[in-house]
This record gives sequence, C-alpha cells and structure tokens, in this order.
Amino acid sequence: MPQPVATLINARWIVPVEPEGQVLEHHALAIEDGRILAILPQDAAAARFTPAACLNLDQHVLIPGLINAHTHASMTLLRGFADDLPLMNWLRDYIWPAEARWVNPDFVRDGTRLAIAEMLRGGTTCFNDMYFFPEVTAAVARDCGMRACVGLIALDFPTTYAQTLDEYLDKGLELHEAARAMPRVHTAFAPHAPYTVSAPALERIARLAEDLAIPVHIHVHETAAEVAEFQASHGCRPLERLAQVGLLSSRLLAVHMTQLTAAEIERLAQTGVHVAHCPESNLKLASGFCPVARLDAAGVNVALGTDGAASNNDLDLFGELRAAALLGKAVAGDAAALPAARVLRMATLNGARALGLGDETGSLEPGKAADLVAVDLGQAETEPLYHPLSALVYTAGRHQVTDVWVAGQRLLADRRLTTLDLDDIIRRARGWRDQIHAGRRA
Repeated sequence: MPQPVATLINARWIVPVEPEGQVLEHHALAIEDGRILAILPQDAAAARFTPAACLNLDQHVLIPGLINAHTHASMTLLRGFADDLPLMNWLRDYIWPAEARWVNPDFVRDGTRLAIAEMLRGGTTCFNDMYFFPEVTAAVARDCGMRACVGLIALDFPTTYAQTLDEYLDKGLELHEAARAMPRVHTAFAPHAPYTVSAPALERIARLAEDLAIPVHIHVHETAAEVAEFQASHGCRPLERLAQVGLLSSRLLAVHMTQLTAAEIERLAQTGVHVAHCPESNLKLASGFCPVARLDAAGVNVALGTDGAASNNDLDLFGELRAAALLGKAVAGDAAALPAARVLRMATLNGARALGLGDETGSLEPGKAADLVAVDLGQAETEPLYHPLSALVYTAGRHQVTDVWVAGQRLLADRRLTTLDLDDIIRRARGWRDQIHAGRRA
C-alpha cells in the first residue's frame, strides 16, 4: 500500500551537498511534516508514495536552500545610497548619520520585507542578520516563513535602538526568550566589532553566549587600516583581543577576515572559529582578500555572506558563489582551488554549521528540514549543460530559481512569492527613497 506524503518532487538532478560533490539523476524527494522523508529514484518513489502534491521538474536541479551567513537585511533601503567610498569614510560620513536619522521599527520592517523578498527570489532560505530592532526582523521572518538567525546587537555608543550596553543586552535577552516560540527564528549575539565594543562588554557577551549556547556574530579584521588602528590603540590585533575575552571558540562567526597571518589561521582552526566570507562587499569597499583556500586547507569552516545591500549592492548568493570561486583561485594562485562543489557547500552546509543549525538544514538528508531550492538549468544561459554542479556555481543566475521551500512550505512557487506582497514592498521602498532623498536636500 503506497504511503501518503505531503509533497513529492521529481527532479532531473538532486545535489544533496552531503556527501560533497554527489549528483543524483532522475531522483525524487519526499516531504512530510516539513521534513525530508526520503530521497530515492523516481520509479521507486512512484511505487512507494501517494503525494498530496507532486511537482515534476524535468530540467531543474534541486539543492539545499542557500544560507546567507552575514546580512544587515533592512539596509536594503540604503541600496546605492553611498557608493564608491572606502569603508570608514562610508560608515562615518554617510551610513551612521543616515541610520541615526532614519532607522526606526518601520524602516527595519519595510527593509527586511524587501530583503526577504529578494533573498527568496534568489534561492536563500536562511539569513544571519545583524541590525537594530532585531525583534522586528524576527517578526517579519516569522510572518513570511523565512528561516533566520537574528543578531542581538551590541555597541558601546547610544543609538535610536538602545542607549547603554545594559539596554542592548536586556533587549537582546528578551528577544532570545521570545524566539523560543518561533520555530524558524534563532538568535546569536551580534557585537558590531572589536573597535566599537569594549573588552569588558565582549567578555560579558562571551559568558552569556556560553550560558545560552548560542553563536556570536562579529566583524573582525575587515581592513588593514582597521587592524593597524586597533593595534596602535590597544597594543594587540583584534583577533588577539577576542582571544583575551574568551571568544575564540566554535561559537564564534568572524565576518570578513581579510587580514590574517599564518599563525592566526592555525589558531582559528584549533579553536573551531567559523568565518563568514563576503567577497563582493570586500571587493566593492576595497577591504582586502580573505584567504579562503588557506582557511579551507587548514580545516576552518568558511561560510558565505552578502553583507548588506548598502555595500554590495545586492543579496544575491549566486553572485557570491561565482565571486568566491573565482576570487579564491586568484588569491591562491591555483586554478584548482575552491572547486564548485566546495563553494556550494560554503553557501549551504557550512553556513548552517556556522549558525549551529547543521543538524537542521544545509543539506538534503532524510530527517532534516525541507529547505530546498529548484533551479531551472534548461535556459539559454546554462546550455549546453555538461555538469550541473559546475553550472550552478559558474553560469546559473538567481533568475533561474523557480521554487523555494522552507520547512516544507512553498514560499516561492514558479517565481511567485506566496507569503509576501511584492507590489506593496516595492511601493514602500520607493516611499523611503523619496523621504531620504528629501531629507538629504533639506
């Protein structure tokens, strides 16, 4: 007697990511109760299951949902606001003043909706965020069905969100408790950087993260100038400061990491620190080159992120896949470095592991959440097709994503968002543009 299941997807190819490099042809994936029940040949699936919904994707590859390991989601509303500037000039003269004037819960709500719409349309099913009013980000993610790791932001200076470190942490802990009732929303501490958060504050965060068993997400070694300025002021490099306060562990997700010595790479591997690589943002801000191939060879878990749309200027992980692969080869001086299968893993399972979610998502395996993406490889841009893994990394674009599921819920169906009103999102984004433009002229 065939077994009833909620959804059966027949795909031309399935790339489960684990084991790395495997490509399954003419296989099916069964979903029940939001989880992957089985992956098996299509003939066997037809005999075993009676699905409530069946999707036949005869020119598609099915992959795990992409994981954006570093975002500032609501900064989509500052996309293109201040381009072609060095990092600290960009931050101090443009971004921080704009945030002080405009960022409020409505800004974060509308910006996060725009970000999630863009990410879902590009095959991203989970994002790791660092921004103000994270309780708003969490609520938006919950309401539209997105998986998110929301940062409990901390800074040493007052903002419209909080005035003191105690207030930042109290609000963060309150959100952490509230998120227990949101199955797809997770939390991480998110101190901005060693140069904006003091050593005593970082030490306190390290203890709290250990107590709550959640990650710590922080910008580290983003530019040579930042590292030199920190060393001149504090007598050590930023990574050493994190070691001093007890943050170098498998809970730490260090973002950017463009300035690393051989000894620091060895230390990262020994302590289990994860790295979030943001190739396009690093290139645009001329921040430097993360030595990804060396990190990977040392056994450091490297994930992929876009950074915010104010500095990238998109949330396109397909673009990051290609940039990471090509840039990684150039930096390593080795065309064989970072092959396609390894880079896809960075954008999926490595990201999940960096967020403490490796048992839940990041690969297509029975028992894991049904976070999946269907990519149409039968388009002109990816023909002729010799190897679907190669096509995914080197030629496919986010416009080829047709369908997206998170925990078995179909959030993108044949390019149509099912839980978000795209017309309203765009209308609100344009309203913010007009308001911010008018404010700049005033």
